[in-house]
Amino acid sequence: MLESADGESVFLWRAEGEVQPTILARGPWSETAQHGGAPAALLAHAAEKAVGEPGWLLSRMTLELLRPVPVAPLRVVIRSRRGRSVRRAEMVLIADDCEVAHGVAVLMREEAIELGDPAVHGPGLPLPAACTEPVRIPGMPEARSFHYTAMESRVAAGSVVRPGPAAVWFRLAVPLVGGAANSPAMRVMAAADFGNGISWVLPPDRFTFVNTDLTVHLHRAPVGEWVGVDATTVMQPHGVGLTTSRLVDEAGEIGIAMQGLVVRQRAAAAA
Repeated sequence: MLESADGESVFLWRAEGEVQPTILARGPWSETAQHGGAPAALLAHAAEKAVGEPGWLLSRMTLELLRPVPVAPLRVVIRSRRGRSVRRAEMVLIADDCEVAHGVAVLMREEAIELGDPAVHGPGLPLPAACTEPVRIPGMPEARSFHYTAMESRVAAGSVVRPGPAAVWFRLAVPLVGGAANSPAMRVMAAADFGNGISWVLPPDRFTFVNTDLTVHLHRAPVGEWVGVDATTVMQPHGVGLTTSRLVDEAGEIGIAMQGLVVRQRAAAAA
């Protein structure tokens, strides 16, 4: 596990798509595995690099987590398909010659159209300036990591220490990739993966509920650094769950996120 040169970026991007995670990519349950928001935002960065020009909105991105993404050297393989109005980037994240994650990004070319005066609705949440409580989920170690160090969080609705729906504002507090600015797409993907964790409905000391994927649909890019995640989780007795999150910025709604969950009872609890 490597600290970045300045101690403050999540990844160091090398030549030829070689990426070195730092300790700030680390997730909550293992010192050797990344938080899902880290590779999600990294692949958003890779998709934008593949498009290579402004004026394109990340309309959809799907991340499939094939296995835990290690805090270890990674290689990003990108294949892009260019159209006049829609471009796609397909990405594979490889660790030690093993595929650990797949990503598909759909970017749409922005073009002004006349819609009259559409109604403007706020986010439906207290704004970040009015929120002060950070995310502290029971059983989650407080250590230098993606969730506690790379991301700043402020609870806006519900509770993250009790089961049920919750809404939280998130902000990337450090550069995701050393030497690169955090783009709106990167900020959204970094935040969207938190939906499952903040809206838990089963006690983490008795159950695991790992998301196998993350799909985000956006109808506009977020404005400003804060992204709100208003999440609800449903879990079924057959061991499958689903988290649905409304995504907002300080001006209003920007899209939705969904996570499929594998729900399992911990061995000690089952005994």
